[in-house]
Amino acid sequence: MIKRVLITGGAGGIGKHLASAYSKEGYEVFVLDKELCSFQEKNIHTFQVDLCQNDEIKICFQQIQEQFGCIHVLINNGAVSKFHKPVNEIEIDEFSKVIHTNLIGAFVCCKEFVKQHDPVCFGRIINIASTRFHQNEKDWEAYGASKGGLVSLTNSLCVSLSNTNITVNAISPGWIETEDYEHLTLKDHKQHPSGRVGKPQDIVNVCLFLSKEENDFINGANIIVDGGMTKKMIYVEE
Repeated sequence: MIKRVLITGGAGGIGKHLASAYSKEGYEVFVLDKELCSFQEKNIHTFQVDLCQNDEIKICFQQIQEQFGCIHVLINNGAVSKFHKPVNEIEIDEFSKVIHTNLIGAFVCCKEFVKQHDPVCFGRIINIASTRFHQNEKDWEAYGASKGGLVSLTNSLCVSLSNTNITVNAISPGWIETEDYEHLTLKDHKQHPSGRVGKPQDIVNVCLFLSKEENDFINGANIIVDGGMTKKMIYVEE
């Protein structure tokens, strides 16, 4: 059986690594992104979709199902990830755009995934959240709220879909460097209990594990992948 995975936000960063990894595993891969993107692999198909546009998401899911069949794995990775602004300066429409892209867009994808799911097949929803859902810096209210909502959505969907073959889990990455890993300093690495900054492959490994058909007893989990960083107490040294 050919397995199919849909990955949002697959034009770059973690999403691009996910697309290539699932391609190597023999999946038929469908990448949704606001930006145009291309891959050399023949089993990776790209679609230009804005997660703020609900109709675009629905049409895309319909096209994939009609042409290829049902999707087995959905990875909600697409997000506005670098937006931060002081609370007194952020506009409501800016806050709303982050929530719509990161949370509502993911929810619409989940709805469409469930709608097209074949009851005789296994299904996996993997939501890429963030450690910022519970530990943050100043001026990241919109992003933190969106990722906190995504974790809560994972919890609720796990229960709501208990009469299906679909499991729903979240992964909360910490610092995952996707661009200039070789330029990181020793201090960057040493502040992690694991002794290094994270790499995209660290997230890929967990996604592939959760996607396995036999791993159906992991459900409603939020797996933190941060090298132990959020377990570390930070004190001001005197």
